[in-house]
Amino acid sequence: MRHGKAEPFAADDHERQLTDRGARSAADAGRHLKATGNVPDFAVVSSSARTQQTWAEVDSASQSGARTSLDETVYSGSPEVVLEAIRAVPPESEVVIFVGHNPSAATLANQLDNGSGDLAAISEMLHGFPAGALLVLEVKLPWSELDIETGRAVDFYVGKAG
Repeated sequence: MRHGKAEPFAADDHERQLTDRGARSAADAGRHLKATGNVPDFAVVSSSARTQQTWAEVDSASQSGARTSLDETVYSGSPEVVLEAIRAVPPESEVVIFVGHNPSAATLANQLDNGSGDLAAISEMLHGFPAGALLVLEVKLPWSELDIETGRAVDFYVGKAG
């Protein structure tokens, strides 16, 4: 998931806050995850303020109560760094969410998808990964073995602020 809409400027990029619109769209994404039965039980979240705020909204709206790993390395890390962070989640985790930044979020989502999933979800993802977007992938192997083209896109959703 890419973080919700954030303020354009702050004294430090790491401290940029979600806008009200960003918070509402993140909560909507959380409600969508709950409605579709994809409530996370583990979250890998970038250490930035806006990703932590996005996750707080998703967590509350989905009623997940998931264990959370705030990860400094994924704040400015490449898709490969994010993939390593996801591979390190506890093996008993069933539904894992990553909340981070572009271009890593979009690039990794595209790389993990094997192309055999829901064509509408794949098409929407390929048309852009805006703030508040999330891709749900079905993964049928241990997290430690997650790699390029080992997931199957089943849903793409962009949280709505209205």
